[in-house]
Amino acid sequence: MKEFARKQRAENTVLGLVPTMGALHEGHLALVKRALRDCSSVVASIFVNPTQFGPAEDFARYPRGLQADTAKLNNAGLQTLFLPAAAEIYPQNYSTYITVEGVSDRLEGRSRPGHFRGVSTVVLKLLQIVQPQFAYFGRKDAQQAAIITRMAKDLNLDTEIVICPIVREADGLAMSSRNIYLNPENRKAATVLHSALQAAQKLAEKSHLDSLSLQHAARHVLDQEPRAHVDYVEIVDAKTFQPVANVSRPAYVLVAAKFGETRLLDNLLITFREDGSQKGVVTEL
Repeated sequence: MKEFARKQRAENTVLGLVPTMGALHEGHLALVKRALRDCSSVVASIFVNPTQFGPAEDFARYPRGLQADTAKLNNAGLQTLFLPAAAEIYPQNYSTYITVEGVSDRLEGRSRPGHFRGVSTVVLKLLQIVQPQFAYFGRKDAQQAAIITRMAKDLNLDTEIVICPIVREADGLAMSSRNIYLNPENRKAATVLHSALQAAQKLAEKSHLDSLSLQHAARHVLDQEPRAHVDYVEIVDAKTFQPVANVSRPAYVLVAAKFGETRLLDNLLITFREDGSQKGVVTEL
């Protein structure tokens, strides 16, 4: 992979990277298609990263299907797939890890200790191996996207991190490799995440931007679904992921809940037009 990347750079190729853990869905393929539009050569990686899973999490049963994934990537027009072995990424006695302090400490970092240390480390290693000009990530994992963006900036990496919109099922459920775990009842119930964010979106678009109102609107919808075991509903600054009392700059409404044994995330992004006025509120689900 390093030799391939060196040749690409020597030929002045614009190289893009789409890091994944496999079990590909249309959200991943949207990243690949965006990268293919932006870049003259694109690498997708598939690596189920053991260091981002906790002891009681689903590393062993995380969905894997290389044949199906390869077919999807071929159909999308991708020509280069990177499949590193765990022993290559984490050789014997490996002991170096990356931590992005502050942004990593709350929300998913609190619920999944060590998760973001594993994410930051493997992403940095992939960027060092491939050295792309651009790397593509989805906004569904908003905190992860913010951490990777901060890491690239803090470490003066040459790669530009590109965050792409959430891709959803027809009923609004954000696409996730873990959706495959849901039984029919929980799959239907999981759409409440999108409905809860829509309730917050309606308030935001009417310029009701105090966090308590947005939280209550989303939580009220979630509480109507008995299968939803809510972890958190929070409104945070889009860069720092610290809670805000009122939304006066870009912010996320974040929701996380379990349906059966499957934990899902979703978010609403609230931004402003250049004049910064409340009339300039822009929301993106």
